[in-house]
Amino acid sequence: MDSLIIFIQIMFINVLLSGDNAVVIALASQQLPPAKRKKAVLWGAIAAVGLRYVLTLVALTLLKIPYLQAAGSLLLFMIAVKLITDASGHAEQFHNMRKVTSLSSAVRTIVVADFIMSLDNVLAIAAVAEGEPILILLGITLSIPIIIWGSQLLTTLLRKFPSFVYIGGGLLGYAAGEMLVHDPAIHSMLTESLEVLTKAIPVLSIPLVIIVALLRIKR
Repeated sequence: MDSLIIFIQIMFINVLLSGDNAVVIALASQQLPPAKRKKAVLWGAIAAVGLRYVLTLVALTLLKIPYLQAAGSLLLFMIAVKLITDASGHAEQFHNMRKVTSLSSAVRTIVVADFIMSLDNVLAIAAVAEGEPILILLGITLSIPIIIWGSQLLTTLLRKFPSFVYIGGGLLGYAAGEMLVHDPAIHSMLTESLEVLTKAIPVLSIPLVIIVALLRIKR
């Protein structure tokens, strides 16, 4: 019975945490032709799940390293800005190269972003599983269809409503802010002096991503 409860908890966490992965895959693949888009979604989902397999095994150690999550949050913030500017059609730097290697570029962006987000995500799974590797692996495996279906749905929405790209970018900005304040070293500093920032930073990261992206587009 305990194992069943743990498994249900892991699945619930996967449903919640797969949202960020689906957003990344959708944003990175929406500009591709349909055939390449399907490949990007598939490989992106496989990469997301594969990274969770690996990182879950070392999550408890990795996430104790000071400033690792802070560095990851900065990278995720930059990726969120890049995805918005690319999707806008105004990203001219390396534009021609992206047309030639669009599938590889999309998959590379997905893999990097998934890696960064998984550093934070797998801690919750590892904590809930209580040392049950079979439950972890099974729960993560079952998240594959969630990620694929979610990213395909979001891609369809983004193609019909291009302005949704700003919502997706904002969500990734929020995830980046969450990673920053959950970094052990940063969290310790904030709780000792300005605890209100632990809630404010993720929220403020939403408009900040959009503003930075718009400034880059107008350049």
